[in-house]
Amino acid sequence: MASSADPNISLNEFSDSGLDSSIEQARDCLLSQFQWQDPATGKDSTEGFWCGELEADSTLESDYILFLHLFDKEKYRDKIARLASVVARHQLEDGSWNIYEGGRGEISATVKAYVALKIAGYREDDPAMVRTREAIRVLGGADGVNSYTKVYLAMLNLRSWDQVPAIPPEVVLLPRFFYINIYEISYWSRAILIPLSILYAKWADFSTPSGLSIEELFDDGETAAGGNGNNAVAGKASPGGGAGNGPGVNPNGQRHKGIRRYTESIFSWRSVFTTIDLVLKKLEKTRVKPLRKLAVKKAEDWIITRLEDSDGLGAIFPSMINSVLALRCLGYDSDHPLVLEGMEKLEELEIEEGEEIHLQPCLSPVWDTALALNAIGESRGAEGPYSSSEGEKMSAAGTWLLSKEVRRAGDWQKRVRNAEVSGWPFQFRNEFYPDIDDTAAVVMALNRVGPGVAGLEEAVSRGISWVLSLQCSNGGWAAFDANVERKILNEIPYADHNAMLDPACADITGRVLEMLGSTQGCLESAKAKAAVRCAVEYLEDSQEENGSWYGRWGVNYIYGTWQALKGLSAVGVGPDEDIIRRAATYLKARQNTDGGWGESCESYEDPALSGVGETTPSQTAWAVMGLIAAGEQDSVEVERGARFLVETQAEDGDWHEKYWTGTGFPRVFYLKYHMYSLYFPLFALSMYRNSRRRDEVGAGAAPQGTLESFPAQQD
Repeated sequence: MASSADPNISLNEFSDSGLDSSIEQARDCLLSQFQWQDPATGKDSTEGFWCGELEADSTLESDYILFLHLFDKEKYRDKIARLASVVARHQLEDGSWNIYEGGRGEISATVKAYVALKIAGYREDDPAMVRTREAIRVLGGADGVNSYTKVYLAMLNLRSWDQVPAIPPEVVLLPRFFYINIYEISYWSRAILIPLSILYAKWADFSTPSGLSIEELFDDGETAAGGNGNNAVAGKASPGGGAGNGPGVNPNGQRHKGIRRYTESIFSWRSVFTTIDLVLKKLEKTRVKPLRKLAVKKAEDWIITRLEDSDGLGAIFPSMINSVLALRCLGYDSDHPLVLEGMEKLEELEIEEGEEIHLQPCLSPVWDTALALNAIGESRGAEGPYSSSEGEKMSAAGTWLLSKEVRRAGDWQKRVRNAEVSGWPFQFRNEFYPDIDDTAAVVMALNRVGPGVAGLEEAVSRGISWVLSLQCSNGGWAAFDANVERKILNEIPYADHNAMLDPACADITGRVLEMLGSTQGCLESAKAKAAVRCAVEYLEDSQEENGSWYGRWGVNYIYGTWQALKGLSAVGVGPDEDIIRRAATYLKARQNTDGGWGESCESYEDPALSGVGETTPSQTAWAVMGLIAAGEQDSVEVERGARFLVETQAEDGDWHEKYWTGTGFPRVFYLKYHMYSLYFPLFALSMYRNSRRRDEVGAGAAPQGTLESFPAQQD
């Protein structure tokens, strides 16, 4: 470790044999985690995949406890106790709970944990509960929780529904030509809110008194400032919603380009939506609801349709539990096939460890498999063909990925009507919501599998065509849709989860460019060239003043910068271009003294912390790959980063990663992908070795071009 901190050590002292050995160990470790079993049947299969654990904060276990208590508290009493053990173990010394490793306490997570532990039988005078009440007071009071927490408190009869933002099911009746309708919000918000609209309309007729009370949290009468679901602690923005500045603004008023709020010039859209919310609540108390029956039925049909070919509604935990409760509210018995399937899908997210159970927010097999294949493919370099064992697994994984291609229309077609259906989801099954980021990663993975896999070329062609059809009007790509960017929707009361929209982002745009540039013959198409031109302009416009890019789906500026650089390099933007040089300078300046890179989730709250944090293997790998893409493969910074990875590798070939580097909803929900610390360092070390060997034989590291290489018009 100490040697990595010395920038004066000669590059030649970095042993090629040590690098080769590290790559071989990591590749063997990754190959050993390949799964042959079919998860649907539990039987051995000729296909296979990778799927690492996806870890989130304690709000999942707390939410699950609240859900099980509402669903059948007696039946699930033992499971609740095992979940509560996990919640209790994550309590911080000050009595609060955070939402990412190393983060400070957050009000919604803390209140949920208090309620969950009380359901599990913890007494008010338990020392842990006493500390929690004090933490809630310091964090601004229990009234400062976000909207989704308020919904659960209302369903448990712990607070009034008047404190919950109105979401009448009539919203599903709004036609597409209305400026505000359900298809102008992100898929995950849509999948969460439509079941919630049924709960909002029907819960009073379904619920029964639970005897639970948390009045002790409100005895002092304190509430969060403004009562708007946000809290302020020591002048710092809260991960749960901010301290009045809003997403993308740090406490000193500095903005970044990643997320912009709607510009308020004449009036406040937040005030408008607050007024609408008050009106809707008054209407809810009247008996005159002529469209209610029709709206509830349409919402029910919408949910049931999207449960087909899916691992639960939207295949993500929040919408899955909401949909099960919504079905029960609608009169579906607990043993109805749809309810039973919903419960089974939730159980698939459980991980049992001894006497504890913890939850995953969803499963990530397509994502992990695509990235694993890309890393293994890069690790072969010029070593020649795969061994028989490697080749067998690569082909089996490629065949498995082909079987996961989406071939039915989804919600994305509401916006892009004439494109051929394709794309890949993140999970095992999520047919209505293929993912642009996953699709780009899968296409690149399939390109590495090699010939001999039936249907591969056709699937790659369809995938590329589908991705091109979903390019946003600003030139970038989003996660699931095109042009879901009506920023005034960030002001509605439910928008405090910071994920109402699905805007274009630099990291996905970079990965799409990498896909286009790495697929043989793809850039010969005039349509692809035009798309690239627009995408490069988008990345020019969204580059931060310090040369970085905001990372929407990974933490944070290191992630966005790495992927933008790889994409730009893949389509031929040369290393001497200003856009590349500025980004490379940024990454070099953020290198830690140990030779690695790190960045805390706190950089989403304070852009001044961009690229600042304790070193992690995955973020080091991203920075190394970004610099190599920028033509810096011979730099001292890249050599030190690669050497850090070699020297910190564990005996089993993996790397240990404490901090979380995955992003769900910035400032609200973060993730730890347990395989990131393996396949990204493997990819980076392989890319480093391959770039050095190309230099030795005189070959360029990447296609060279200029920003003028691509025409502005489309064919």
